[in-house]
Amino acid sequence: MLKVTKLMPRGRGLAPALLKRAPTVELDWDVRQKSRFDATDSSGRALGVFLPRGQVVRGGDVLVAEDGSLVAVQAALQAVLEVRACAEHGTPLDLLRAAYHLGNRHVQLEVQPDHLKLEPDHVLADMLRQRHLIVTETQAPFEPEAGAYAATGAHGHEHGHGHAHGHDHAHDDDHGHDHPHDHAHGHGHGGHQH
Repeated sequence: MLKVTKLMPRGRGLAPALLKRAPTVELDWDVRQKSRFDATDSSGRALGVFLPRGQVVRGGDVLVAEDGSLVAVQAALQAVLEVRACAEHGTPLDLLRAAYHLGNRHVQLEVQPDHLKLEPDHVLADMLRQRHLIVTETQAPFEPEAGAYAATGAHGHEHGHGHAHGHDHAHDDDHGHDHPHDHAHGHGHGGHQH
């Protein structure tokens, strides 16, 4: 089994010719949201994927095996509900409201300019139809939103509140930033808590 411990988001920095020659692996969302999984690439190699906890694999990403070989990730077709506003009576606001209500239920949701995608759920499908939205069951790749505070950096610790971590904070707890830690982001003011 070939061990994979590195991921290159969208294959950034790689020559297109390298990506064309790379074997592929087709994975559904259930697998791609895990940081540890086994898979078989298009050349028949067994892969053991061990990524940092919390790292999500997206279609278009490239896995790097311990021998330096590359594997291009493709988002597999899977069962999804596609939600659209009614062309005759609906407005884009209907779709925004649906996204709001689904977000309140912590539903994993792919947001596109003209539609939403979510994993099949008959209760949610009925709720959306009652809001006069068109809900269609289909097979499609699923790439849900990462979330406001998802780890997006290669080291899994990037913030959206506008400061770098190469400085000391003026805190009474007097600790450096050379260890992993979490910030509480659920507060309503501009500072942050430890």
